[in-house]
Amino acid sequence: MHCIGVRCTRLVSVNLEQGDDSAVAELRSYCVNPVGWAGISVKDNIDYLGGRGENMTFELLTALGVFAFVASITPGPNNLMLMASGANFGYLRSIPHMAGVVVGFTTMLFLVGLGLIGVFDSVPFSYTLLKVLSVIYLVYLAWRIATAAAPGEASEEGGKPLTFLQAVLFQWVNPKAWTIGLTAITVYAPTRSVGALLILMVTFGAVTLPSISLWTLIGQQLRNLLTNKLRLRVFNGVMAALLIVSLYPVLTAV
Repeated sequence: MHCIGVRCTRLVSVNLEQGDDSAVAELRSYCVNPVGWAGISVKDNIDYLGGRGENMTFELLTALGVFAFVASITPGPNNLMLMASGANFGYLRSIPHMAGVVVGFTTMLFLVGLGLIGVFDSVPFSYTLLKVLSVIYLVYLAWRIATAAAPGEASEEGGKPLTFLQAVLFQWVNPKAWTIGLTAITVYAPTRSVGALLILMVTFGAVTLPSISLWTLIGQQLRNLLTNKLRLRVFNGVMAALLIVSLYPVLTAV
């Protein structure tokens, strides 16, 4: 697979245009198939949305909701960072970070679906560049978490939660966000029509906000246990290490 799953979208978009049913089989090898949870195959989705209909059925919309929920509630860079933010800065100070995640991801989803992926196809080196940027920025964020000062003793650099704009921009180098976004576009909006992309945006926005809020609230509740510097440093160190571990799929992608 190319860096952070880009091949998934390229494969299906090309083969759908050629009417090649083998795309369905290969899609199963490269993309997550949560649609089966609702009793619908990937081929059914592609047949329906790939030219035989424009509006999502209730079953497809349900499957999309399930996929969005599982994708947004499971551990990843955003959730780990927000849990650390909740523990270090509290829920209210983490709201701009949460808003940036939702706005950044849904905007990226829409722009990529509209055709931005074509830029990556025309410039193959961009895959490698995106991977390098992902690694560098995630390592930097892990360092910020590991060195975050205790509440009330925050330094100018290490004591601030991620801003709205920083969270928005982070989505463009977030490997999990790319994987989720490309899979969602490929399976649920293969025609990349504006209507289908808007449905993806609304669904992910509605599901992602409560999911990341839960992680932030969990972090805030942990503040009761992180009452001394040692515990806080250990917690931040663990969160930073887990963020580094989340780079594994990027580093091992071929």
